[in-house]
Amino acid sequence: MTGYIAEMRKLVGHRTLIQCAASVICLDDQGRILLGRRKDNRMWGYSGGSVEIDEVVEDCARRELHEEMGLLAGELEFFCVNSGPEAHYIYPNGDEVSNFEIVYLCHQWQGEPRALDGEMLELRFFSHDEIDLSEISPPIRPVMTKLIQRYRMSNPNPLNTGKADDWTADLLEAGGGSQSDKNEDPNP
Repeated sequence: MTGYIAEMRKLVGHRTLIQCAASVICLDDQGRILLGRRKDNRMWGYSGGSVEIDEVVEDCARRELHEEMGLLAGELEFFCVNSGPEAHYIYPNGDEVSNFEIVYLCHQWQGEPRALDGEMLELRFFSHDEIDLSEISPPIRPVMTKLIQRYRMSNPNPLNTGKADDWTADLLEAGGGSQSDKNEDPNP
């Protein structure tokens, strides 16, 4: 650990810190989610980390993605803010944080996913149906739940894998056209 949080830890030890973080969830052209198995708790998570003093949040998200997964992010799409009691976490080393996490989605990036900084043991793409929330790092479970729900609401047909970058268009495409098309008699 380096930077601002490391400096604060020298002053307060393991006591709870408010941690402002930025994260990126990468989705490939099949809508699969890139996750890494974390070294500290052996659970799956996306890239993300603490914002440094005066760092622009989007820059932090891009930096963390590159440091942890070796990817250079293209356009970032705001997804959600993760905060509150569910985002409170005690790391295996005893450090306690109350997270305030800004989460982005990324559909285009450069590079091949690879664990670079030692925080991730392995990287893998998961379909939404493959994700077992009990294996997701606890403070990000609300985010993953929201992402999976968003995907399922816009992709009610489990056979439609569609593109993750336009889930609304996928929903219309899966339905075979407009609502008026569905009401027409196929055998006039």
